[in-house]
This record gives sequence, C-alpha cells and structure tokens, in this order.
Amino acid sequence: MVKDKTGEEIQQIWKQYFATKDTVYAVIPAETFDLIWSRAQKCPSFLCALPRREGYEFFVGQWSGPELHFTALINIQTRGEAASSQLILYHFPELKEEKGIVLMTAEMDSTFLKVPEAQCIANQVQLFYATDRQETYGLVETFNLRPNEFKYMSVIAELEQSGLAAELRPSQQPDTA
Repeated sequence: MVKDKTGEEIQQIWKQYFATKDTVYAVIPAETFDLIWSRAQKCPSFLCALPRREGYEFFVGQWSGPELHFTALINIQTRGEAASSQLILYHFPELKEEKGIVLMTAEMDSTFLKVPEAQCIANQVQLFYATDRQETYGLVETFNLRPNEFKYMSVIAELEQSGLAAELRPSQQPDTA
C-alpha cells in the first residue's frame, strides 16, 4: 500500500492516522533508529524518570527485539517477573532501507499512564539512546554494565537539563495515588 509512496508521504499518512488516536507515535529517521538500535544491542535496558506531584516515578525499559517494554520500578520490586508492562513502544523497521524511516507506535495501560506521560517516557529513549553527548549515553552504559555505580539522581538531572521534565508540570499531572 505504501510501496509507491515517498518517506515523507508515509510520514504524513502515519501522522494523520494517529493524530486522532489517544496514543504515542513517531516517525524516526533511519540514522537515528540505527544509533538507538546499535546501542540497545549493547545496553538493552535502562531507567527513565517520570515527573510526578511528589518527585519522580522510575520506569525500567527493556528491549525485546524491536519492542521496548516499560514497567514501573515499584511493580518490578513488588511483583518481580510477574510485573506487566505499562507501556510498549513498537518499532517497525521494514521501511528503513528503502524509505529512510522507522515507524513507531505504542500500547499503554491507560489506567496507569496518560498520553503526555507515555510521551515523556518515549522521548527519553531518544534523549538517552540517540544522544551525541557521551555523558548522557554513559548513564545507559553504567546502568547496564556497572549497575553498582549507577545513580538514580543522574537520570533526573539529565531529564531536567533536557527540558523534558518541564513538559509535565505538577499542575497538569493527574493524581496516581
């Protein structure tokens, strides 16, 4: 169906389709996805911080093929392997070579996350995995390769410096208690 379309036309179709949906979606340039993917192979999990009224809530992201599953750290701590994902980012690399894009959409537990919160988590994938700053990606490496040296506060500091945390002002956040 999209074989005769350009990457830009497919991007427009993808955006138009999801514009009316209550979900997270993206069109990722091939070069950006290649960087994320190569780093995900070396470091398949990471911790994201979601601003809440009272501080931050941490989510662990774990790559499983082109899917990226996020689970609240508290759920992992209390439920272990039985903890379910609150957010799954699905990446579709089928158009990467020919059209230069990777399509992404999400499935989320709307009882646990709202779309702006899921978007904040999704944005952190690019922040930490597609960055040019070695210090930022270094947090991912430390989390995976030297977990005893990992500092949770460094994720929050990086998130605040990026401006992503400011997108979820406390006055806009729903109560989750």
